[in-house]
Amino acid sequence: MSDEAGYHPRPPLLWPAMVACVLLLVATGPASAQPADPAEAATLNPITVLEDAAETVPGVEGGLSSSLNILLLLTVLSLAPAILILCTCFTRIVIVLGLLRQAIGTQGLPPSQVIIGLSLFITFVVMAPTFQRMYEEGIRPYATGEVTDYTVTWDRTKQPLRDFMFAQLEATGNWSGLYMMLNYRGIDTSDPSRLTRADVDMLSLVPAYILSELKVAFLIGFRIYLPFLVIDMVIASMLISMGMLMLPPVLISLPFKLLLFVLVDGWQLIVGSLMTSIAQPDIAMYQTAAVVMTGGP
Repeated sequence: MSDEAGYHPRPPLLWPAMVACVLLLVATGPASAQPADPAEAATLNPITVLEDAAETVPGVEGGLSSSLNILLLLTVLSLAPAILILCTCFTRIVIVLGLLRQAIGTQGLPPSQVIIGLSLFITFVVMAPTFQRMYEEGIRPYATGEVTDYTVTWDRTKQPLRDFMFAQLEATGNWSGLYMMLNYRGIDTSDPSRLTRADVDMLSLVPAYILSELKVAFLIGFRIYLPFLVIDMVIASMLISMGMLMLPPVLISLPFKLLLFVLVDGWQLIVGSLMTSIAQPDIAMYQTAAVVMTGGP
């Protein structure tokens, strides 16, 4: 077979997307290589970055091209699950339910799909006020044409989510992770009373919030483990005293743990406790940008 028969030309529609990716990497590379100024990082808008990249692509006269619109859509769709997991209460809920399943001893029941589905619905219920604020303050004005600036839309849309994450840090007192992120980025946190929440950008807030949620989830899981651990120890002591050393204690304790969990209505208690443990932001408090950060490094 000749070389011409095996030659397949590259589709021309892939070149704009490849050029856009290269431009995005070039534009964001120097910024990520060194600590960014908090004021500049707070105004960083991914839509504006894509718009600037589209303007530099040859043959595009302003605005986003069709290829970059598709690239933007695919990027949002791929990042949406990560945003849902990292910036909401989903992390806390799914970890606690997973530890509950291990504490009971039913390794495969409930299935992972059931736990994830239940966690998603609980997340939607808890995050409904925050999502409503994001739509009312940011998305709807842009959709109706009241606001045409990308930066204003981005700031208004992310502010309710920032308020929610700050509310969890305030309720749990886990400010150490946020101070660690700020110190790493070169921001002085020796006097936290001089810092305001407007000085904290999303790049520092999101990982600090994730660390706080992991800590809270494992603390709740430890408390859930304790009653089931007591049952396992009692059953193991009884089997040893009866000389039944070859009988696995888990096989005997599992029915008792299930009975205890059902009698106290464990699912309702745990889900209700999880929902009430998540603090809702005080809108009147967070409407001002000069809120002082409490706590210390």
